[in-house]
Amino acid sequence: MLDLDLSIPDALAEAQANQTFWRQESIRRGDTIASILNRLDISSQDSTDFLQAARGSRAMRQLKPGKTIHAQTTADGELLSMRYFFGNEELFLMEKTDDEFKMTEQSIELDSQVHMKSGVITSSLFAATDNAGIPNNIAMQLTEIFASEIDFYRDLRQGDRFTVVYETFSNNGGRAKTGQVLAVEFVNKGKSHQAIYFKSSNGADGYYTPEGDSLRKAFLLSPLAFTRVSSGFTNARFHPILKEWRAHRGIDYAAPTGTPVKATASGIVAFSGSQRGYGNLVVLKHNGKYETAYGHLSRFASGLSRGKRINQGDVIGYVGSTGMATGPHLHYELRVDGVQRDPTKVMLPTAPPIAKRDLNNFQKETQSLVARLNIMRSIQLAAIE
Repeated sequence: MLDLDLSIPDALAEAQANQTFWRQESIRRGDTIASILNRLDISSQDSTDFLQAARGSRAMRQLKPGKTIHAQTTADGELLSMRYFFGNEELFLMEKTDDEFKMTEQSIELDSQVHMKSGVITSSLFAATDNAGIPNNIAMQLTEIFASEIDFYRDLRQGDRFTVVYETFSNNGGRAKTGQVLAVEFVNKGKSHQAIYFKSSNGADGYYTPEGDSLRKAFLLSPLAFTRVSSGFTNARFHPILKEWRAHRGIDYAAPTGTPVKATASGIVAFSGSQRGYGNLVVLKHNGKYETAYGHLSRFASGLSRGKRINQGDVIGYVGSTGMATGPHLHYELRVDGVQRDPTKVMLPTAPPIAKRDLNNFQKETQSLVARLNIMRSIQLAAIE
């Protein structure tokens, strides 16, 4: 007779059931704590109990997209503890004790660290930042800093390289949050772009070249985040629907339906509605002689109407395929005195440079940051060679 000993598999199953895991979930736009608990696979009973216990929590009312919630759970979905850094360096801490959720919200002191990382573009920007171990939040800041200098959809090339100096904050050795970019250099198509963070005497902050010129311009180079260009600016393009060669005085950005479309500059809504081949179209009037147009939208942003004031970066609509379009994409135009112009070849206004009263402080405070960029560039070039 063959005896089977089931004790080992049973013990293994029991051990697995008793295992605990630390999981993290990034907060998305429109999230509630209930939706986050669902993505964490928390049991329905614990979800109900947690929501009841957290009804008065300030932290749970301040779920900011991009931030991270850390949760300790068991394999069967029991919620044991949760951590969330919110507000002004405050910590939400929940621990399960005697089957009850005990939570506290308290201010914490964070230690800052400065990091220097470099990377080279071989396929995409975010593949390069991942390979360099750079947090996603820092990579996104990088694209925003150079949004008026580099079109990351059309201009990236293999061999482009970057160096970034940024800060992180920790509590008791554990990473609490990622700070901001302090200095960055991006070499695109052989041209170096450098940016240094500085806060002026009146409290205004921003990014400047080492010479003190502002990187903030009146117009962003692209109205979309993280997509690709399907058609560049050209005076002659074979139209896919009309089946004829005709001018294409704009830039087409292929992107999934529903992708948010941002205003490239502050202005006033001059037109919002349907217009011939453009489909759903928004036209913004900017200071002076400039206009921008955004066509083929699937829908408009809530509350958008003629005469409404729009700030640079505000969402004005969503990518679609209305009008004369074969697929979802955004048709974007820059118009100068009513004439479509290539936005990459027009000299656009910039923000003022560092004020003379702040120039000495700027040079003193940013000297070490520029030195860090130069050191990292030398190391990176030596490694490439």
